[in-house]
Amino acid sequence: MKGSVTMKILITGANGMLAKEVKEKFEKENELICTDVADLDITNEEAVEKFVEETKPEYIINCAAFTAVDKAEVAGEIVEKINGDGPANLAKSAKKVGAKLVHISTDYVFGGDLEVSKDYKEDDEKAPVTAYGITKLHGEEGIEKNMDEYYIFRTAWLYGIGGNNFVKTMTKLGSSRDEINVVADQHGSPTYAKDLTEIIYQAIEKKIPYGVYHATNQGYTTWYDFTKAILEKQNIQCKVNPVTTEEYIEMMKITQAKRPFNSQLSKDKLLAQGIEVPNWEDGLDRYLEEERAEQ
Repeated sequence: MKGSVTMKILITGANGMLAKEVKEKFEKENELICTDVADLDITNEEAVEKFVEETKPEYIINCAAFTAVDKAEVAGEIVEKINGDGPANLAKSAKKVGAKLVHISTDYVFGGDLEVSKDYKEDDEKAPVTAYGITKLHGEEGIEKNMDEYYIFRTAWLYGIGGNNFVKTMTKLGSSRDEINVVADQHGSPTYAKDLTEIIYQAIEKKIPYGVYHATNQGYTTWYDFTKAILEKQNIQCKVNPVTTEEYIEMMKITQAKRPFNSQLSKDKLLAQGIEVPNWEDGLDRYLEEERAEQ
């Protein structure tokens, strides 16, 4: 994507953390149409069809989603409308105008109980156990049913500039307490939103084959070891105690949607297409540097 304006791109959920990164990456070379729910309700099929027909984007990058995993358990049909119906509506309208669709999905479409010596491949059995995971899987299926020219990127443990995230939370807790308890039996890849955006950019630029790809930073860790890295890289002195998920729930007296024991997503398919994927520790270093620069 070199030169002046090369494509017209519709970005949904434009006020979200990832969408802001996508906008920053793509806006220099492309004409962007950035929408949030006030501009475009993706759950309204007729509204989506009319909007896409009028604007005729070449790409739609869907960053709109209901991502509050615990709230999704009790939020009712709105979760299915946003995560399930919304992507299907975008797919139908994209196909009508010849646009390509980029959609962000999640590790929660899997059961999360795979032994930790393994990681999930794109075609592994889907067995979501939460409302969030079930509805996100429905969104994937709605896209696959209604069009062929799409990229679905499943990600996990996403954090970035703007708003609250795990890194900010642990930094605040570590700076204000002598010790903290962090879950040590959930495994995955912390993913810097800027790196996920770069993956999306590379996929479009290289025109890799359409389909489903796993897109997290490289390498695997636990929330406990991630927390230790967050504090150590900032020279924050705080004792981090490893606890099990059950111990954490009991200590905090909370009700949670079931969290995946294993969120490890294989990037082999993505790497085979020549996509560069940084290690999670490298992503964390660059995030912390960017946070310091903004202070």
